[in-house]
Amino acid sequence: MILTGKKVVVLGAGRSGRAAATLALSKGAEVRVFDTNPSAHFDGWPEAAIGIAGATDAQGLETSCDVLVISPGIETRGSFVESFAKNAGELIGETELAARFYDGKVVGITGTNGKTTTTELVQRILEHSGMSCVSCGNYGVPFSEVLLMNEVPDSVALELSSFQLETVKDFHADVAIWLNFSADHMDRYTAIGDYFEAKKNIFINQSSNDTAVIRLGEDLGPLSATSFNFSSEGEASDFYLVENQIYFSGQPVIDLSVTRMRGLHNAENVMSAVAACYALGVSYEVAAEALRGFAPPMHRCELIRTLDGVEYLNDSKATNLHALDSALRSQSRPVVLLAGGKEKGLEYEELLARLEEKVHSAIVFGEIAQTLGSLFSKVVSTEVVAGLDEAVTLAQKRAHVGDVVLLSPGTSSFDQFAGYEARGEHFRKLVNKLK
Repeated sequence: MILTGKKVVVLGAGRSGRAAATLALSKGAEVRVFDTNPSAHFDGWPEAAIGIAGATDAQGLETSCDVLVISPGIETRGSFVESFAKNAGELIGETELAARFYDGKVVGITGTNGKTTTTELVQRILEHSGMSCVSCGNYGVPFSEVLLMNEVPDSVALELSSFQLETVKDFHADVAIWLNFSADHMDRYTAIGDYFEAKKNIFINQSSNDTAVIRLGEDLGPLSATSFNFSSEGEASDFYLVENQIYFSGQPVIDLSVTRMRGLHNAENVMSAVAACYALGVSYEVAAEALRGFAPPMHRCELIRTLDGVEYLNDSKATNLHALDSALRSQSRPVVLLAGGKEKGLEYEELLARLEEKVHSAIVFGEIAQTLGSLFSKVVSTEVVAGLDEAVTLAQKRAHVGDVVLLSPGTSSFDQFAGYEARGEHFRKLVNKLK
């Protein structure tokens, strides 16, 4: 891609937008950045980038460019993007822009849940093997920022959301990981099929020389890449789990006891990462060494403390039904479940069988509390409270020795918190104050 002398417009003044603008400038483009937020600032940006805060659709219709680059948080089909696209030669996303300038190995990771943990695992294994690697994309730094490093790494562990995958064209992953799929972000997509097709773009441009790593049972249709599948349930997949041991084609390859990973869902994250790195030439022995002592990122079934024989787990990252279901499926102890938050239009009826199997007491809170209370009470003792503080206090009273108190909200946090991290940190503080 040649940008010298080309006019590039970037939509969004966040970190991804700044990385895209800086990369385009470094390639000789004339760059303007538009953001709808009147308070958007451009402090610390390259002087050559022209920034416009409080941008409108009308300005978009008056603006022409060779390349329009949109940040992942901006609605691709919204009127703001459409107004700028009308006089743009090409519309791409920040991920696509970076991909056109990157020559190293790309391990792309997508799925409704488990992306960040798997991304960290891939980076750790590749780094341990001697291949320089950076976590980027939807986790870590923007992909474009990697191209601006003093030493561009040999490989990237590239976490990809559906928002980023909506706008790829020439993007190519040497290895593409598909972890799982379930309904999410239905406040952005008009149909679940649109969400599915966006995520499936991770396989775009792959050939038989590439690798696809896919959870067993995911219906993706025919793919061009060489495929491996994995599952923690049964032994029908290429990679499978027996007790604490991961097997490949009947041979034990990874002992999970060397890690600090908990739950079946994390076993699947390890399987996918090991399979991806093996496709790039990393032996199972090296992968096992890399995984020694590895713990999942915060807010993902994270053990906060054990008090009076009760474990308190922070799974605040569970912002959709599949994540909540995975967390429950992974528990071997009776569960006191803390769930709730923002109303996202999800169908919670599909969780009832899992609740009946795993949960002896549910405490629901937040904007969606009444809805969850009416539904969950069909199969489990359920109490409705206003917020997380009251939920934790009540959970301590309901929990017995040998139980787990699991914060796994099943929806986003924006009704009461700035994000899942803030919700998880507040839970941590509350649990650590318990006596």
